[in-house]
Amino acid sequence: MRTATKPRHSTTLAYIDRVNRAIDYVMPRLDRPLRLTAVARAACLSPFHFHRVFQIIMGETLADFVKRQRLDHALKLMAREKPPSLTRVALACGFTSSSDFSRSFKQRFGIAPRAFDLDAWRDRHRSKLEASMPRATRLPPRANPDRFSVRIRELPARTVAYIRVNNPYKGDAPVRAVERLMAWAEPRGFSGNQWLGYQWENPELVPLEHCRYHAAVEASNFTPSGEIGCYRFPAMLVAQVEVKGDIHLELRALQWLYGSWLPRSGYVPADQPAFEAWIGKPFAHGYERFELHAQLPIKRA
Repeated sequence: MRTATKPRHSTTLAYIDRVNRAIDYVMPRLDRPLRLTAVARAACLSPFHFHRVFQIIMGETLADFVKRQRLDHALKLMAREKPPSLTRVALACGFTSSSDFSRSFKQRFGIAPRAFDLDAWRDRHRSKLEASMPRATRLPPRANPDRFSVRIRELPARTVAYIRVNNPYKGDAPVRAVERLMAWAEPRGFSGNQWLGYQWENPELVPLEHCRYHAAVEASNFTPSGEIGCYRFPAMLVAQVEVKGDIHLELRALQWLYGSWLPRSGYVPADQPAFEAWIGKPFAHGYERFELHAQLPIKRA
């Protein structure tokens, strides 16, 4: 993707606003047909102009973006402890048939889904993630040296204001996005609300350059514009772990949640992103120590 992380003029801001609306329309609807006219309508543009704007901002066409998101979601389903059948994966990801899914999968990954080595794929991406954070350490299976414990919580529906950051593992763009969102939130009385960070992609399955981080704060009765988007999450059940330490402790908490706790919990991941729910304002304790709750949306298996 080639989205600018810091917009420079009003035209770019307006385009980002339209693309935000389009992506927010697409993401919860990957399991159903998505027509250009409907997505363009959600973005408040004509189909012709929307197609050009989307490609300028995202560096790919809407059709390519949707197919990539569907295949990334398919990998997440296939990576579950008890994965659904490939036919169910295909339908859950918006493909018209298992053969349509298999053809698209092979086109992207060079091999049919039945022959795909998911463990090797995950190991390669995990290694790249760890290389981007040199002091990261991988927990052995079922190890819990940090004594993490899970609290199951029911969260109400919530609306957030967000700034989307592409390729968040490169540079300090997420920190700068939080700073810009804070500057927007403070005069509107939102800065004391719950602050969140989340991304739809799993960096152990999706190339880091295709991941998108969202800096967000709960907000209400505001009009999204420019790089400030608006998204409403439904009520959800989450497994929550408290983290008070550096980024590497947070990564270990997520490893433990997904790799040790989840397979034995009786739950499976819900189709929502995992959240960083900050305790207080983001980076209130500096950039080396975080205080937050890692929240994994779940549902009964």
